[in-house]
Amino acid sequence: MKEFPSCFGENGIQIDHPSSSNTNKTNAQNRVTCVYSYHSFRFSGFITVTWIKHLVAQGLTIGIENPSKQPLCRVDIKPWLFSSKKKGFKNLVLNSTTVNIHWDLSSAKFGSSPEPLQNFYLAIVLNQELCLLLGDSPNEAYKKIDSVSTPVVTKAKFVAKREHIVGKRLYTSKAQFCEKGEMHDIRIEYDPSEGFGKCLVICIDRKVVLQVTQLMWKFRGNETILVDGFSVEVYWDVYNWLFGSVNMSNGIFLFRSCVSGEKLWSNVSPNKPSALSWNGWERSKDVDLQQGHGFSLVLCAWKNE
Repeated sequence: MKEFPSCFGENGIQIDHPSSSNTNKTNAQNRVTCVYSYHSFRFSGFITVTWIKHLVAQGLTIGIENPSKQPLCRVDIKPWLFSSKKKGFKNLVLNSTTVNIHWDLSSAKFGSSPEPLQNFYLAIVLNQELCLLLGDSPNEAYKKIDSVSTPVVTKAKFVAKREHIVGKRLYTSKAQFCEKGEMHDIRIEYDPSEGFGKCLVICIDRKVVLQVTQLMWKFRGNETILVDGFSVEVYWDVYNWLFGSVNMSNGIFLFRSCVSGEKLWSNVSPNKPSALSWNGWERSKDVDLQQGHGFSLVLCAWKNE
């Protein structure tokens, strides 16, 4: 069994997040963080969009980093209570980088997740180039973007996502493991039978791809599965489900694809699996997101007793 990939590597992406020690079931599933990479002659780097859900309002945070992981800016669009706050724009100039952000969520529809489902747009223009456009209302976004902005030259690549999921024995999410692949349903089932018979089952599109028995011994581990013809490394850490306190009863799951077909983290030690941290995720110094490696999904699964 391979060692869990380090969540804090020297070449990683730092993500804004709540501390795991302060996160509990009362505020779980209150944010979804998405990371995009973008490369062109005008701008290269990473864009992080964190969708936040509060009791009576929604909000989002945008972080922009250069390829050296140095933050260029962070923009907080605070939770809104009135429709006038649900759309707008911000223009900034930081370190010779012009940042223009346009958004309209006044008609957005949401499900249980903080991430909007439809009827919205979020456009990020860097140095007069449209780098990231989210949502299903692109024509409305184009009307708001300055006319000197050039069209998208290279689409931003969706490289990582992190989210909270809550359940008792069943946890679900969705992921697209390669750029042109299908959207897949992820299903995690936990059988909390007494004794050492506790069992963990992971399904992709209702097909069992991984089954772990005797979880009291195998509460941390990793396996490789195939999705859309590509290798996907699956790491799990359910120590807190079995031995943690009530407020820390969360399991951590990491899915990461390798579109080149090579195994991920092949150089790490197979002898000592370490805990998979929820404090963030980083690119391993041996793994380059631009050199054939695909999408990462980190799930924090909270037990709702």
